[in-house]
Formats: sequence, C-alpha cells, structure tokens
Amino acid sequence: MNCTFSILITTKNRLEDLKVTLQKIAHLLEREDVECMIYDDASTDATVAFLKENYPNIQLFTNTISKGLIHNRNYLLNNCKGSFAISLDDDSNFMTENSLEIIENHFAHNEKCGVIACRVFWGKENPISTNTNQIVERVSGFIGCGHVWNIQAWRAIPNYPEWYFFYGEEDFASLQLLKKGIEIHYVPEILVHHRVDVSARKNDKDYQVRRRRSLRAAWYNYFIFYPFSIIPKKMAYTISQQIKNHTFKGNLRATLAMFQALFDVVVNIPNFIKYSNRLTNQQFKAYTNLSKAKIYWNPNEK
Repeated sequence: MNCTFSILITTKNRLEDLKVTLQKIAHLLEREDVECMIYDDASTDATVAFLKENYPNIQLFTNTISKGLIHNRNYLLNNCKGSFAISLDDDSNFMTENSLEIIENHFAHNEKCGVIACRVFWGKENPISTNTNQIVERVSGFIGCGHVWNIQAWRAIPNYPEWYFFYGEEDFASLQLLKKGIEIHYVPEILVHHRVDVSARKNDKDYQVRRRRSLRAAWYNYFIFYPFSIIPKKMAYTISQQIKNHTFKGNLRATLAMFQALFDVVVNIPNFIKYSNRLTNQQFKAYTNLSKAKIYWNPNEK
C-alpha cells in the first residue's frame, strides 16, 4: 500500500517524553498507510539505542554533532514519502482518535489548503474537556508542535531557513505560502496535547535565549517580507512594548535578550537581502486581516 501519512518527529535528549509520545500514537504506527520518521539530533541519553531496540520499523536518522531543529525538519520534509506530513514535537500527541481521516478529508475538500493547523492544548495533564465550539477557519500561521503539510505545498516554497535556528520558521513558511496563494486552515476537530508547562518556562535556564530567538525571528520576517513603509512602525512598536512590559518592570534578562536580538538583526542584513520576498501593500493588508495563528487552546473557552 502507498504511504499516505508521514509522522515526523525531531528529538534531542528527551527520551522519556518521546517514549510517552510513541506509546500514545502506537495505534497509528501500526497502520500500513503510515510511515514514522524520527530525527535524533546527537542525543546523549540513549534515545538511539532505545528506538533501534523497541521501534525497528521507525525510520531513524541521527546526527553525531548537532545540526539543529530546522535542519532536521527540512530533511524529514524533503525525504518523507507521504502525501501528508504530520509534524509532532517529541512531547506532543494526538488526542483525536480519527485524526488521519479528518486530515485526508479536509485536504480532499479544500484544494487551496497547504497546511492544517491543529487545535493545541498546552499542559502537563490532559485537558478537563476536549469539546470545543470552534470552527474551521483560514489563519495567518501555524505552530510547530501540531500541524500537517500537504507535501505538494511544502515543495512549492523554500525550505525553512536554518539560520533562524529556532522560532520563526513557521511564520517564514506561512508568508511564503501567502505569496503563492496557498492557505493555512485551522481545523479544531484535530486536538493535539502538547505536554508542556508554559508558565514554568520563565524559570528555565534558557529563558533569555528563547526570548532572544523569538524576538529576532519576528524581526527577521519583517525585513524579509513586510513592505518597507511598514517596518519602522512595527519595529518601534515591538521595542516600545518590550521596554514597557519588561525593562520598566526590572526584567533584566528580557531586556538583554532584546538588545541581543537587535544585534542579530544587524548581523543578518545580508540574509534579508538574499531571501527578500516582499509583500505588496495589498498582500500585507490581506495578511493582517486574517485570523492570527491559534497557539493556545483553553478548554474553558470552548
């Protein structure tokens, strides 16, 4: 049977999380129309040995020296055999039983759709309810931990930019899709559980690094895609918000991250010129009128 679905997972030193994910999607891995590909980015926690012993049918790719998340995602997307490429983090899993059927049906009935953005619940424990009144809608972007590519749409745009390193690559792809007239659809019927405590991240050692990368990625996309007349206003607004919400409140790590991100912008000016694919004013207006990417779903909101 031809492969219809490719489940793509990148991982590094999170074996215990990965074990849970694989257990929860075990029923999908048994299907003949599904392939699973995992890229291990030079883990030192016996991830490779575990996968080889317990999941010999999973296609495993490894780095002896870390090449980064974006490199690995590009490789998986460029080498998978499925018509639909499902991106899951190593700490996320489907909660909807018939997710694959919903995916196939949605793409079949929506020819302009290139990416499905799933409904995502963030939290260590299962949500108190999985019901929702949300409906399918076109959105401006998607997030990495739970989305699905129509592989034809992926092949129509450039790879994720590896020099982003982490954060922002999905927005880069979203804007490339917009330029091609390809849509992103939020399909809330597909629920993904991202087993992460978001509030606890502020206490993580990599908090400043994450803020730096998140800020600079947004600014990278401004300089590559936005009309020139829009960029000064957007930069001024985001910087003023960082100062108001973090600097004036004594958050020195966030303030330092902002200055580091500004330095990164200056360093990458040659990349902005190389990758420039600027929106027209009309395209930018259409983009800003789209619903924003649905990142966090709260069961209390239905």
